[in-house]
Amino acid sequence: MFQAPRYAVAVFAVVPFALTGGALGLVIRGISFSIPAAVGFIALAGVSVLNGVVLASAVREKLDSGWPLDQAILEGSTGTMRAVLTTGAVAAFGFLPMALATGAGAEVQRPLATVVICGILFSTALTLFLLPGVLRLALFVRRRERQPALARRGVDAEIA
Repeated sequence: MFQAPRYAVAVFAVVPFALTGGALGLVIRGISFSIPAAVGFIALAGVSVLNGVVLASAVREKLDSGWPLDQAILEGSTGTMRAVLTTGAVAAFGFLPMALATGAGAEVQRPLATVVICGILFSTALTLFLLPGVLRLALFVRRRERQPALARRGVDAEIA
C-alpha cells in the first residue's frame, strides 16, 4: 500500500502494544485465554492496523505534497484523530453488551469482548501518541540517509 517498507514497519510496530492491552484486559477481569479470546486478538490486530494505516497515509500524503516532516506528522495526526477515535469508540461500545453478558453463551462472548474493548482503548491511545513518534523516527532516519547523496549531486537537501 505504501510502496515503502518504513511506513509498514511503523504501522506494525504498534500492533504488539495493542495486543498487550487485550492481554491486560483478560488479566484484570480474571478471564483465562481461550479460542474466543484468540479471535478477539485477531480482530484487535486488524483494527489496530487499520487505524495505523489511516494515520500513516495522511502523513505520507502531506509529505508528498511537500510539507516539512514535523509539520506533516503533526497535521496528519491531528487530521485523522477523529477517524481513529470514532473507530475505537464504535468497536468498544459495540462489544460492551457482550462484555457484560451473564446469560447463555456469555462464557464465549466475554473473553472476545474483553480483549477487543481493552485492546481498542489501549491501541487508540497508542495510535495517536506512539505511532507519530515511530513514523518520525523511521522517516527522519531515511531522510538523513538520503541527504549526503543528494548534496553530492548538487541538490538542495532541504527540498528533498
